[in-house]
Amino acid sequence: MADSSVEIIEGCRLPVLRKNQENEDEWPLAEILSVKDPPGRKLYYVHYIDFNKRLDEWVTPDRLDLKKLQFPKKEAKTPTKNGLSSVPGSPERDVRKSLDLCVPAASAPSRGKTLPTPMVKVFQNNDPRCSTIYMPPGEDSQDSSDGIPSAPRMTGSLVSDRSHDDIVTRMKNIECIELGRHRLKPWYFSPYPQELTGLPILYLCEYCLKYLKSLKCLQRHLTKCNLRHPPGNEIYRKGTISFFEIDGRKNKSYSQNLCLLAKCFLDHKTLYYDTDPFLFYVMTEYDSKGFHIVGYFSKEKESTEDYNVACILTLPPYQRRGYGKLLIEFSYELSKVEGKTGTPEKPLSDLGLLSYRSYWTQTILEILMNLEPEDGERPQITINEISEITSVKKEDVISTLQYLNLINYYKGQYILTLSEDIVEGHERAMQKRHLRIDSKCLHFTPKDWSKRGKW
Repeated sequence: MADSSVEIIEGCRLPVLRKNQENEDEWPLAEILSVKDPPGRKLYYVHYIDFNKRLDEWVTPDRLDLKKLQFPKKEAKTPTKNGLSSVPGSPERDVRKSLDLCVPAASAPSRGKTLPTPMVKVFQNNDPRCSTIYMPPGEDSQDSSDGIPSAPRMTGSLVSDRSHDDIVTRMKNIECIELGRHRLKPWYFSPYPQELTGLPILYLCEYCLKYLKSLKCLQRHLTKCNLRHPPGNEIYRKGTISFFEIDGRKNKSYSQNLCLLAKCFLDHKTLYYDTDPFLFYVMTEYDSKGFHIVGYFSKEKESTEDYNVACILTLPPYQRRGYGKLLIEFSYELSKVEGKTGTPEKPLSDLGLLSYRSYWTQTILEILMNLEPEDGERPQITINEISEITSVKKEDVISTLQYLNLINYYKGQYILTLSEDIVEGHERAMQKRHLRIDSKCLHFTPKDWSKRGKW
């Protein structure tokens, strides 16, 4: 549908043909980010408006609908202190939106008033009767917003500042990565050396993550590389699953290579070459050839925001197999040993948000459903007690209950009602969750980094 007489330039918008999840044709609006003219015919790099950037791609002219072509607006002049300055008129999506985990609460008393006693009602399976869990007032009602958390903060060690984005960093620059027996298609830009970005395949050593330009170079490297597992200490092993703790200062090269690989699949976090302030926890799967990386998460050695995760990633070949939730569970297991509550650094990616919501939901429901009456009295539990048992930060406990729409305000009390659908859905989900962390297999001693100078 492209017309050779029309010049398509960067910043133009128009419908572009693509296949949806049902393999049906659709024509979403897209923005032209780049144009290249290799021998044969032109190619256009497009970003589909309101779609995740990992779907961006190079397309051929026949997939463009020029009948609805929108040219970029002319640059507007805005007055400044020293005269006029140009402001690009081409529309760009706002990528700095905060991911608000909070759901508006039911009617609540005005600020400053004493909060009523929260209650939880749990419907039993196949029984219209319900047992009530009493949640005494106390520390849970001391928040300035009546216990309802505000939107997650955008501050944090690895939150990406998108104000300096340019066309280069908005485009995928690596075509394909070979990592062990897997070939990965990157989703986003990663600042690998410029001379490697034109290669059809970028080769990585799956043990030290060093990047190489050819298979021959990789084979030569493997004869010299002595690693068969990530550097650092193995702090967990059960079956074929192991976790290694890696100090970003002691193993700087590996940590930087890990960040480069992770950036291919994380768009919302920036890349820091100064890895000294971070610890990296790499999950591996073992076979006769060695320990193969499955995913990882990083955390600050000292976090003023109670973050127990900075970045978290399950590599694409291992996604949708329960490994992401296992990484999350492991991060909270470490927090339990440290005697702290923790929360992931915001914003979360779309996939990360889904994984955390699922984990929080299953963890909290597991506790509520296992509560039993004592001496004929209704069982009692507070939000703080749930937080202490799980190491999930109180705000995340509350936001999860709100997200599930379990909170109601009835006759001066907060009521949490677990319907049979909620209970049955939880039981089905737990039956599918085969991978779990066994705390008896964890060998981890927390360090007090505040007493270690500059780490």
